[in-house]
Amino acid sequence: MASRRNVGYSRLPADEDEDYDERMGRKYDPRFDYTPRNFDRVPWKSIALALFLLLLGSLLLFLSIFILTGHMGGEKSQGYGLLVLGILTFLPGFYETRIAYYSWRGAEGYRFASIPDY
Repeated sequence: MASRRNVGYSRLPADEDEDYDERMGRKYDPRFDYTPRNFDRVPWKSIALALFLLLLGSLLLFLSIFILTGHMGGEKSQGYGLLVLGILTFLPGFYETRIAYYSWRGAEGYRFASIPDY
């Protein structure tokens, strides 16, 4: 294989620190440049997903309890499966809904920025 000796490289600019922030002593990164407006923006899609997970998890937990106590037809294995699925959907829905509620009420330490936005 032949080597390429005549490759036309260009010099890099001498000043690579044009985005350097003098006040903070590090490079400026716009991903972390938050304004108060960004903190108060309500992530409606995430809240809707959290409410859906909360309601679905509650429904699955109630169905599993009814099956396991014998008030509804079904085998015990179906009740245990619904119980696991209910817990897996209820917990994240409850967590996100709780953060959204406390943020809406203005509780100390809770912001809508804590909820991931989709």
